[in-house]
Amino acid sequence: MDAIDLKNVEVLWNRKVDSDYGRIGIRCAGYAAARPGQFVMLRFPGRFDPLLRRPFSIFRLIEQDRRIAGIELLYKIVGRGTRLLSMVRAGDAVDLLGPLGNGFCVAPDTRRIFMVGGGIGAAPLVFLAGSFKKGSVSAGHAQVFIGGKTRGDLPAMDAFSAMGLAVNAATEDGSFGFQGLVTGLLERAIEENPPDLICACGPMGMLQVIARLAKKYKIPCQVSIETLMACGMGACLGCAVARSGADDSYFHVCTDGPVFDALSLRF
Repeated sequence: MDAIDLKNVEVLWNRKVDSDYGRIGIRCAGYAAARPGQFVMLRFPGRFDPLLRRPFSIFRLIEQDRRIAGIELLYKIVGRGTRLLSMVRAGDAVDLLGPLGNGFCVAPDTRRIFMVGGGIGAAPLVFLAGSFKKGSVSAGHAQVFIGGKTRGDLPAMDAFSAMGLAVNAATEDGSFGFQGLVTGLLERAIEENPPDLICACGPMGMLQVIARLAKKYKIPCQVSIETLMACGMGACLGCAVARSGADDSYFHVCTDGPVFDALSLRF
């Protein structure tokens, strides 16, 4: 579907999840066909600081009266743009460009899926998990693996649990769940009962390990790349990631991704 450039769309809510995370609901038309893994570019109307739009994965679709009335985004406060976003209130307005990019693709015969998110990388996986009721994957055959430095870096855990999904959590400081990296939990689960597909989003180092595990155990794997973007539409060419193979060719995350087959990337 073509991206829609919406001006002055209404903010429905902006809720704090933790000290560094928030979820913002936005009323907007035209997102009924959005796919898990796609993203939007957000800007504050009438402001030139920050100048550029900011990319955000779609966390979930907002349904009202059996129709899609808007989208919800999960964000982490890491700089000026997201700090300003945290100050937005219900009734304020933002500009949206989206939905953009290519999302996850779950084959009809997929029955068992592992979803792996690192910190804010869990956002597109919540959208993906919410789509299972329309497909072949059931909540009983899907497992979620989420990791962060501390308990506060698991902002989507409650959303997964509310959908009846098994959630496996890891924190580096041991403040919640398994102490260590989420990839350790993932490999243990793969060895016990491998899935048909792995879908992951998070820091590049985490994705690199997951891609290596998927190749080792011969499991199809799709990864969603997190990166800075200036335009979101392939004009600036600033979000390049290396293709696998011997040549020096590149993908652009905004147009070729953000979701890729893990084997197609050179980490």
